[in-house]
Amino acid sequence: MSYQVLYRAWRPGTFSEIVGQDAVVKTLRRQVVTDRIAHAYLFCGTRGTGKTTASKVLAKAINCLHPNNGDPCGECEICRALQAESCMDVVEIDAASNNGVDEIRDLREKIKFPPSVTKYKVYIVDEVHMLSPGAFNALLKTLEEPPRHAVFILATTEPQKLPATILSRCQRFDFHRIGVDTIVERMMVVLGGIGRSADDDALYEIARAADGAMRDALSLLDCCLSYTDGAVTLELAQDVLGTTGRAFMFDFADALIDFDAGRALNMINDAMNRGRDPQVFMRDVTAHLRGLLLAGAVGDVTELLEITPEDGARFAEQCRRIDPVRLARLMELFMRAEPDMKWATRPRTVLELAAVRACHPEQEQDAALSERMARVEKLVEDGVRVVPAAEEKAKRVEEKRAEEKPKPEPVKAGPAVQPPKEYLDALERVAGETPSIKATLPSMRFVAFDGSVVTVEFSRKQMMHMKMLERKKALFDSALSDAFGQPVSIHMQLEGERSARPAATGSVARRVIEESYDVFGRDKIDLQD
Repeated sequence: MSYQVLYRAWRPGTFSEIVGQDAVVKTLRRQVVTDRIAHAYLFCGTRGTGKTTASKVLAKAINCLHPNNGDPCGECEICRALQAESCMDVVEIDAASNNGVDEIRDLREKIKFPPSVTKYKVYIVDEVHMLSPGAFNALLKTLEEPPRHAVFILATTEPQKLPATILSRCQRFDFHRIGVDTIVERMMVVLGGIGRSADDDALYEIARAADGAMRDALSLLDCCLSYTDGAVTLELAQDVLGTTGRAFMFDFADALIDFDAGRALNMINDAMNRGRDPQVFMRDVTAHLRGLLLAGAVGDVTELLEITPEDGARFAEQCRRIDPVRLARLMELFMRAEPDMKWATRPRTVLELAAVRACHPEQEQDAALSERMARVEKLVEDGVRVVPAAEEKAKRVEEKRAEEKPKPEPVKAGPAVQPPKEYLDALERVAGETPSIKATLPSMRFVAFDGSVVTVEFSRKQMMHMKMLERKKALFDSALSDAFGQPVSIHMQLEGERSARPAATGSVARRVIEESYDVFGRDKIDLQD
């Protein structure tokens, strides 16, 4: 390929060019100068902090024919061969893809042979934590007592996964995250070397997004340079990175502090319309809330957050407007929502839900009383009438009572009285003469007997039973008359209906007439046949 990415083209070739790892560089350089070379090194640290670079530089330094204060000269035959990666005496092994016992056994067999042109035969094992337990066991003896011409350099991002037997056989060097200012200075050197330019704000935005990794910073810078032929501006860097910028985050935090869910949602919509990534936005919110938390605890966070004094002053001013308890709850809210976005079909919805919940503490069970009171005070300031809790509760109770108030029901017949024995005998006779209606008789409830008429009723669900039995009225009348020893008829009605039977005769008729006299007066009633 004709083009080589920046982090490879500008990989440091000497200890002097490695930045951000002063303690490691000073120790390794001193070992080269004093010729106190260990047989096994372990380089630990996060991605992009210089582990592989330091391994290559150390391999060149211990084999250089003319070292300069511990640094390889870069001009001798061995330095040029190592720089071109054409020397067979320096072997790089990717443990992620060569992690079996057979690969380590093959290494043990080859390590016995002395180097062909260099002083030391160097084995650089990257991602060594990926080796299998069997491979680690095969490596133990060789790592403890290798030949005098062999040097092992193990690199890993997860040293906690290495067995203690391996750790005890190596000199350990921890590579730390590189500071923002150091990354910016290195990017300026690279830009000067390739004849390009960038705004300071853009470089700081890239450095913060790199999260302490020099390789990530140079890769992001490479993307920004490919985006334009001119200078890299802050707006361009934000477009490439998908970030919203610190000023936008301050405004968004103001919306959360003011309990303004509408403004927060509109800002999210604006950011999404400009192509911002919801997950990046969520991380930016969490990082900003962390800055407020630190500002409330230590005051000046300019050096702690590696930001400008102006931004540090704004962090200090904004943190005074939010209660620490509420700030901690908001951080937990957004931090819990961040991993949920990875599995959500609509990550933006998760972000919007977190913003709404942040602005409505009255609906959150874990919200403190002080946060809820602050919400009420804000509503009062905005002119919203706040209904007291007692009044609201009383209103809900009244509404519940109104809903539960029974609706008026039709007048029902009184409770059933004990039916006379003659009635039961008549039913038994009917059931015996007509077995087909025997199953429907229990649905008939005795109501009253006035001497000439037996009144029974049915529930509305049993209307069909009543209609079927009404067809047998003659049979019922005959059985009842025989049982009572006088003419008796049956009247069937539905439950709740007033009796619609014909007017009674005899004693019943006389009683009706007497009651009419009492109500209307004898002089106003004219009896006719």
